[in-house]
Amino acid sequence: MSRTRSPKTVAEPPGGPLLPVPGLDYGVLDELLGYALRRAQIALYVDFYRATAGLDVSPPRFAALVLVGRNPGMRQGLLAQAMGLHRSGALRLTDWLTARGWVERQDDAEDARSWGLFLTAAGKRKLAELERRVRAHDERLMRGLGDRAALLKLDLERLAAMAAANNNDDGDKR
Repeated sequence: MSRTRSPKTVAEPPGGPLLPVPGLDYGVLDELLGYALRRAQIALYVDFYRATAGLDVSPPRFAALVLVGRNPGMRQGLLAQAMGLHRSGALRLTDWLTARGWVERQDDAEDARSWGLFLTAAGKRKLAELERRVRAHDERLMRGLGDRAALLKLDLERLAAMAAANNNDDGDKR
């Protein structure tokens, strides 16, 4: 008997921030940059869900709405690439967005075999509300970091680029 997973229909926040538990020995984890980033990411996700409460959206769904809104007609494969998803993940994400009436697929006038993604009027309204809330959420976080905020953002972008370059180097060695 095969089991099928039903897709999530409501954006569910992470269980809670990944805070250190007093008295627990974390060993090497406390020394690792990646573990510190993971703790921060989970805390940011929890805060994102608070900021967007009632709007039924996750960070990836928000990112997809932004990308489609800023790039009308983009193809699903490009959305997958931009978000670091497998094609099947982008398909599920696109299906979810179209089921809500926020995104629609339209045939490509130049290639009958292809279609592009476009925000609907409802998607534009949803995105405007989300952008307002997410910007406020981000500005609050940036204020909390003070003068170091811009530098941290640049360092994280550089770290992502370095890690991606290392991944590409490893692939060439095989």
